[in-house]
This record gives sequence, structure tokens and C-alpha cells, in this order.
Amino acid sequence: MSDFILIDRFRPQDIEGLFELTDEIKDKPDLFATKCRGKILATLFYEPSTRTRLSFESAMLRLGGSVLGFADAKVSSVAKGETIADTARMVSNYADLIVVRHPLAGAAQVMADYSDVPVINGGDDSNQHPTQTLLDLYTISRCKGRIEGLNIGICGDLRYGRAPHSLALGVAMFGGRIINIAPQGLEM
Repeated sequence: MSDFILIDRFRPQDIEGLFELTDEIKDKPDLFATKCRGKILATLFYEPSTRTRLSFESAMLRLGGSVLGFADAKVSSVAKGETIADTARMVSNYADLIVVRHPLAGAAQVMADYSDVPVINGGDDSNQHPTQTLLDLYTISRCKGRIEGLNIGICGDLRYGRAPHSLALGVAMFGGRIINIAPQGLEM
């Protein structure tokens, strides 16, 4: 397994493969209940998150694995000045996979550069939120039967929101068209 930092580093057929696996897990969850037995997920959330953090933790637990990490960087060695690189080196000794949410664009890539285990970007500043994009693309493809040829509207703060950046790239990868709807000054 490789790092998952940016949505556009994967090919549409790779993402479709994940969608097919998702369908299998949804249809027969008991067959996957021990797939991650003995594996540890580290959730390193340097800024607030509810849905992203809990969805990863829940998924790992449902697959039979364990979770460690922090939901507030103030309770970690980051508060004492530990760098992203040092945290990556240290945590990769304890876990088999790291999910990181960070307020600085590019922080997930730095974590991946220094980690000995795969890193998943759970959102980095206004850069990207590729896992949210996977969920959005999966939902669109399963509800509409396809993404290719669809017009998809994205509304809100498109300039600083991390999810719209990833979603625009993901929809384009699958041959869809993005319609941006944003207040003046917040356009993508």
C-alpha cells in the first residue's frame, strides 16, 4: 500500500477498485471483520474533526484493528515543539498506518516523507481532503450510476475549503464537469 495524500495521484481504475471493495464490505461486513486484526491505525489530528476522525477509527475497529493517536495536538509532544518529521518517525514505530489532519498545506506529504508506514491525508489546510472526495465520488457513482458526463455543482467557500479542491480534481478525473458556485472572493 502506498500513501494517499492527493486524489490526483491515483488513476480512476484504482479508485473504481476501491469502490468495488467498498461494495463488498457493505454487502458482507462479517467477511471483513478480522481483516485488520493485529494492525494499528494512528489518528493524528492537529485540528478539530468529528466525522473524518471517527469514520477512520470506526472503520479500523470494525475491521478488527486497534486505534491510537490524538484528537488535539496540545496533548502531544507537538506542544513541546516536536516537528511533523519527528512525529512521523516516532509514530511509524507504533502503528501500521497513519491518518493525519493538519492546518498546514503540504503537512500530510511531509508526514509521508518521514514515515516508515503509509500515510493518509485526512485534510491539510486548504490543500486537499482526498478521503472526503472518495466518499463523494463513491456516493455520486452509486446514486447516479456514473460520474462521466455529469455536471456537479460545488457551492460555498471554494477558495479555502480543502474538500472542494479534491472533489474538483476527482470529478475531472472521471470525466465529469464542475460548476463552481461561490461568493465573490471565495472562488476557486
